[in-house]
Amino acid sequence: MAIKKFKPTSPGIRFKTGLTFDEITTREPLKALVTGKHKHGGRNSYGRITVRHRGGGHKRRFREIDFKRDKQDVPGTVASVEYDPNRSARLALIKYADGDKRYILWPQGLQVGDSVIAGDKADIRPGNCLPLKNLPLGTMVHNVEMKIGKGGQMIRSAGTYGQLMAKEKGYVQIKLPSGEVRMVLDRCRATVGQLGNLDHENISLGKAGRSRLMGRRPKVRGVVMNPVDHPHGGGEGRTSGGRHPVTPWGVPTKGYKTRKKSKTSGKFIVKRRK
Repeated sequence: MAIKKFKPTSPGIRFKTGLTFDEITTREPLKALVTGKHKHGGRNSYGRITVRHRGGGHKRRFREIDFKRDKQDVPGTVASVEYDPNRSARLALIKYADGDKRYILWPQGLQVGDSVIAGDKADIRPGNCLPLKNLPLGTMVHNVEMKIGKGGQMIRSAGTYGQLMAKEKGYVQIKLPSGEVRMVLDRCRATVGQLGNLDHENISLGKAGRSRLMGRRPKVRGVVMNPVDHPHGGGEGRTSGGRHPVTPWGVPTKGYKTRKKSKTSGKFIVKRRK
């Protein structure tokens, strides 16, 4: 996989870069594993905006992905590597020996025709899924479960991987991509390998229109608004607000902690990312 550059025929395309999609083997997804996807524009069930700067964007179809990897001890073969508009990682279409077909996240190094399997005694190879207690220390993993049988929730974006650091008293310590070291039950499952599409983080959109195609609307700074729209707004000439930074609703930001205290989530964090 490589990054391609474009001839600077316009100011917007001058700094634009894109992926070559060398690893993609088919253009159309498997129809049986595709459903429609409704847009919400950042609005909840009452029609109120709960996430700002969302809306528009290109139409997408949702691919149903097997995060649980619950097809035990049934070998499968990689039929194709495909693009997914809903995430940064690529997908691999797996055709199992019993005729079932499922999408999984595509790990780096997995080729069309390779074999994958999920089970307690699976080999330590990219794409195979097995409990954390059966993996040796130092193994790179992705799609890690946080609750037994719930399916992978951590380490699912392009180019990311976690690393097994230690095992003790029924738990495994995993170093996450953020730098955080977290304890996970050793009966939780994970997929071996680093996720593909490593160059995703090096892409330059180049122009605002490309961001709009992804469903991201423009952000406007509070200091350029009117007082009716934002606490930082107004003033004769340019002004930085004259107060500590706040949200449009007056809640302090920049250093103000908003996370609710939890008695359970913090005890599993061995080392924080900061």
